[in-house]
Parts: sequence; C-alpha cells; structure tokens
Amino acid sequence: MAQYIGFKNTAGPIKKQAVALHVNAENAVFLNCLMEGYQDTLWANTGYQFYRNCRITGTIDFIFGEAFVVFQKCDILMRKPLKYQQNVVTAQGKRTQDAKNGFVLQNCNFLADDTLEREKGRFKSYLGRPWKNYSTTVVMESYIGDLISPKGWLEWNRTQGLSTLFYAEFNNRGPGSNTSGRVRWPGYRVIKRKKAARFTVGRFLKGKTWLTNLGVPVHFGSFT
Repeated sequence: MAQYIGFKNTAGPIKKQAVALHVNAENAVFLNCLMEGYQDTLWANTGYQFYRNCRITGTIDFIFGEAFVVFQKCDILMRKPLKYQQNVVTAQGKRTQDAKNGFVLQNCNFLADDTLEREKGRFKSYLGRPWKNYSTTVVMESYIGDLISPKGWLEWNRTQGLSTLFYAEFNNRGPGSNTSGRVRWPGYRVIKRKKAARFTVGRFLKGKTWLTNLGVPVHFGSFT
C-alpha cells in the first residue's frame, strides 16, 4: 500500500515513453497518490490493483498494462502533448478472450491540467485505444470534460481489435459524456446497470476478500 506519495518522471514529452510508476504486484493499493508523467506514466502490469483519490497525469497511453484495476474517485488529467500528438488515457492489454483482466475507471474526473486547459481545442483527446486484441476498459459514473473527442475512443492500428475488444460506458456525466457520436466498433457499447455491476470493486476485484480488513476507503458497488 502506498499513501500520500508522488511518483514523477521528469523526462518531459520530448523523451516519449517514460514510465513514472510500474506496478507488478498482487493486491496493490494506492491512496491519495500522484503519478505524473507524459507518455506511459503508469504501468499497471499484473495482479489486482486498486487506486483511490489519486491524481494521474499524462499524454499518450498514460495508463497502460494488463492488470485487474479499478480507479475510483481519481483525477485523470491530460497534459499538453507535442504539437503532432494527441492524448490517449488508457491502453489496456488483454491478450486472450478468456482472460478476465481489464481497467475500470469509476467516479473519476477526466480533465485538462493547467498546461492544456487554454489550448485543449488544438489537441484531440480520447478515453483509450486497444493495445491488444481483447483490450477491456470500462468508464462508469465519471465526469468527462469537454476535451474528450465526441468519438471517445481511438484505433490502435486500423481495425486491430475493434471487433474483439470490450469498451463500455455507463452513466457518465459532463460535456464529454454524450455517447451519440461515439465510435461504431462492434466491441464498443453503452451498458446498463446490471452489466456495469460486474465491474464494481466488489465483483471485478473481489474486493471484499482483501480490501475490507485494510481500512481502505472503498465503495464496493455502484455510486448511482
């Protein structure tokens, strides 16, 4: 468990891939922490991981990996990239259809940081793109700012994974949450409450079996 700690990579956008924090652990918890970088800020690689009240900043694929992860009540802040780049929040790497891993961002805030706020109209920003063919990412009950492109999600390599991925949104709010202009990929969907319940901390992370006795502030079910 990490609390009130900052993890920062100072390489800047010009150095491109530069990880600030690599988490390769089972039952990892981060509370009130800062992960700051540009491209590939947080590498959530393996295991069950829970992030609460954290502030994560970056530009390209700045939350990536293959772990089981829930980000709850976190601030997801996009920064000003290089002039020819765009912002992509997630790049989840689920490799096979039978695997159960994925990323869930619940009751988070998707916003521009101070470096991007005044120039956010110059850059496109997306919720994620499929690093692997079965990439799984759910954004639910979150505030999505106006910097997120109406299409919401970005291709990785033309049609790679677009029919096999699982990208879903549920009950989000804010000017960037309108799903009418979202991608029309076979793997993208707007889900209902019953299906969204599968991606809560209690079920997706089996959180009651290991988080309960840690004294961690956590919401096991839906917020809305």
